[in-house]
Amino acid sequence: MEGTILSLIPALLMLVLVVLTRKVLLSLGAGIIVGALLIHDFNILDSLSEVWMVFYTIFVSEGSLNTGNLLLLGFLLLLGMMTAFLQASGGSRAFGEWMMKRVKTRTGAQVMTSVLGLIIFIDDYFNSLAVGQVVRPLTDRHKISRAKLAYFIDSTSAPITVISPISSWGAYIIGILGGLFAANGITDMQPLTAFIQMIPLNLYALSAILLVFMVAYLKLDIGPMRKHEERAINTGAVLDPEQDKVPGDLSDTFNPHQSGKVYHLLLPIIILVVGTVLSMVVTGANASDNVTILTIFANTNVNLSLFIGGVAAVVTSFAFHVNLSIPKANVGKIFFEGIKTMLPAIYILILAWMIGSIIGTIETGTYLAEIVSEASISSSMLPVLFFIIAGLMAVSTGTSWGTFGIMLPIAAEVAAVSDMEMLLPSLAAVLAGAVFGDHCTPISDTTILSSTGAGANHIDHVLTQLPYALIAAGVAIVGYLLVGLMNMVFVPLFISLALVLLIGFLIHSIKSK
Repeated sequence: MEGTILSLIPALLMLVLVVLTRKVLLSLGAGIIVGALLIHDFNILDSLSEVWMVFYTIFVSEGSLNTGNLLLLGFLLLLGMMTAFLQASGGSRAFGEWMMKRVKTRTGAQVMTSVLGLIIFIDDYFNSLAVGQVVRPLTDRHKISRAKLAYFIDSTSAPITVISPISSWGAYIIGILGGLFAANGITDMQPLTAFIQMIPLNLYALSAILLVFMVAYLKLDIGPMRKHEERAINTGAVLDPEQDKVPGDLSDTFNPHQSGKVYHLLLPIIILVVGTVLSMVVTGANASDNVTILTIFANTNVNLSLFIGGVAAVVTSFAFHVNLSIPKANVGKIFFEGIKTMLPAIYILILAWMIGSIIGTIETGTYLAEIVSEASISSSMLPVLFFIIAGLMAVSTGTSWGTFGIMLPIAAEVAAVSDMEMLLPSLAAVLAGAVFGDHCTPISDTTILSSTGAGANHIDHVLTQLPYALIAAGVAIVGYLLVGLMNMVFVPLFISLALVLLIGFLIHSIKSK
């Protein structure tokens, strides 16, 4: 059943169950089990063995510990501890009060969140988790729902990192381009130059970023987001009070220390940022023979860097709390509650990794890729086709980077054979489609971590972000059709962004009536 239309069943089942039941663990578990059964022709014992192995290999791979995954899980636990200490020390409360005096409107708070999401462009994981820690006290004070905060984080993190050459994503993509150009005999184009030329062709990322600011300025609360925002404004409840406690939310767990200061929040977060960035530079430089900015970010160990930065931030926040608390009470409880609040995110992430492994084994991505390779279509349709297929693949597999790895070589080969002028538009469309799919699936790492960073319910985030992702994707499809037909770059880009503005103002005018 591998590499056939049946390979779509686990991903489709998972997505349908997520929408119908809103229970992400149940939905992921069902997809894992059905996928294992398909792999082993419904042999129950072999299927159970498959499920155990995909779980086991998350922690142990090829006879040794899978340190990358363990470090990321460890960082999530550290983030929970830091959040607990920031809450207990009164740093979050003090920062919220300080920012309320300076950012006096809900619109200002939303715009500041969006800008911060663009500033932290080095890595999507880092962006997703850091931005929420900084702005959550402010957005909570302005009664901005956590679902909307998660949308701002997620719809700036991947879009900005995928168009930034100085980022973990940019370095990874440039590395792939170098291999593709060599394999296809392309000698008149350098990978870095090609990446920069592809930036204005990444129509989904640019449209999504523009839409984020329009949502912030024009209050474009559509679909499920409207319910969350109306509840937050009318009742002050930034989360659905009927739902279970969400990762990262400790608002009702501790009574903040009344002597807490703004720097009790800012300094640990600054240390987290500085410690992580420095660690990324050091690990990247140590792993590179020819040390340049690009090789550093191509070879950096992001998960180790996050863990080191997390340890430094926890130690700092712990020291502040101990200095404030006399007697030294509740330290054990703070550690315990911080760890406990991150467990739901860890459960989701582990199951997402498991279904990603199952989907890889059943070759869902290979099947979708073969559809493109075997299609006989006009070269002018290549960009829009690659955008759609890459989006479907990312939705199904939950990985942008995996989609890059599968689809970029196919796009390069097809374009090189059929029409070299469509090479860069096709490659850019793959990048854009992968980010679009990443925004629509509940099993994406970045989507999970954006929910965690915002302290939002994960399924609420997926469902509230979906209408905005579809708007940006619809605009991108129009843009890629124009790219193929006109063989131009900036005119389709201008039309795409103009369409985003038009749709935004149209929604705003309808809501205002």
